[in-house]
Amino acid sequence: MNELISKHVLAEFAGAIKANVHAAIIEDLRGVGSNSKDFTAKLIASNQLAQASIISREPAVVCGIPWVEECFKQIAPSAAITWQVKEGDSIKANQILCTIKGRADEMLSAERCALNFLQSLSATATATQKYVEAISGTKARILDTRKTIPGLRIAQKYAVTVGGGLNQRIGLYDGILIKENHIAAASSIEAVLAEANKIAAGQGNNLSIQIEVENIAELESALNAGATLILLDNFDTALLKQAVALNANRAILEASGGIDLSNVREIALTGVDRISIGSLTKNIQAIDLSMRFSNI
Repeated sequence: MNELISKHVLAEFAGAIKANVHAAIIEDLRGVGSNSKDFTAKLIASNQLAQASIISREPAVVCGIPWVEECFKQIAPSAAITWQVKEGDSIKANQILCTIKGRADEMLSAERCALNFLQSLSATATATQKYVEAISGTKARILDTRKTIPGLRIAQKYAVTVGGGLNQRIGLYDGILIKENHIAAASSIEAVLAEANKIAAGQGNNLSIQIEVENIAELESALNAGATLILLDNFDTALLKQAVALNANRAILEASGGIDLSNVREIALTGVDRISIGSLTKNIQAIDLSMRFSNI
């Protein structure tokens, strides 16, 4: 397990794998075990053995091996998987990732569920690694957001760590992010931060408190109110440099909004501590993988 993974993702990791795979099985097979329905697989004799390989069709960072193994465990218990890569490995096009041997009908039923997880999570890990490499040599770190595929948040946030990124808060339950509407409803930055500190104290100060600001004046107000984690929303590079100078290391500064691979290094060089990228988990393009079968 990557040491960058957040404690909340780590705590929910095993349960998320089983839940994700169970949901995928119900979605595809309408049942689990003897209750599953794959009418196409019934074309194959139950005693027919086969071997298969998962092959990459493009370069990528491998992520999702635990989900693949759980798919075969639940759908194709006869199958034995031999991996030729490890989680987090960089792979080339036309590289064999693993070989699988077992009952042909079971393996065919497990194929799509397994590949869906592997290609999607590898996509997030691959995208994250590109951003991490783009800012290498700076102090900034790449973070994810809550803009995730419903039901796959833990899986996707895990994939971000495999790609070398860090996890932002997991959900509304484990951190406070004060945005413009919260500030408006509470009447001021000072008032909303004071209330946030009371809530955090009531939770044993185990909640992170971050506030979003949209200009330098709001940044100054947040700093004067004692904010220690500040999100700079849609600041251009000139404003980011001004914000870093004004901050003088009093708070952790995070840049967000309008960031992609074309400008992320320029943003990192302003001196911000963190850069959050929503597209890591919401705009993924699945890695092209395939499974090739042959009879034994």
